[in-house]
Amino acid sequence: MLMRTVNGRKQVLLQRRQNTGFADGKWDFSYAGHIEHGESMKKTAVREAEEELGITIEGDSLGFVALVHKREKDIDLTYVNAYFECNEFEGEPKICEPSKCSEIGWFDIDYLPDDLIDDRKVVVKGLKSDCRYIEYGWD
Repeated sequence: MLMRTVNGRKQVLLQRRQNTGFADGKWDFSYAGHIEHGESMKKTAVREAEEELGITIEGDSLGFVALVHKREKDIDLTYVNAYFECNEFEGEPKICEPSKCSEIGWFDIDYLPDDLIDDRKVVVKGLKSDCRYIEYGWD
């Protein structure tokens, strides 16, 4: 999650998904991706920030937020998603993959759009309550 503080208020950068086959039309955290062979989670975050937003972040600037063990029942898939926050970056975030993202925007962490992907809402709630491990989609 790319974050910043403006006038004492924490904001998060979101992207509206399109043409991905998952949650298209909904808001999501601003950059994400799959780990490539030989890559750590932090290195993935650094690479994805450059690829998707055109910004530079340092791995040391990433703070662990949560680990989500997620089940997509309707397609019978299980994911383990790791979330990090970053408050320091170089460059101005922009859409670098317009085929996958229709818009980006900064949102107050306390006033996120209703059409934010549901499990991302749970991550924000966990961030506020210091819950670091989340199970989502399990009975």
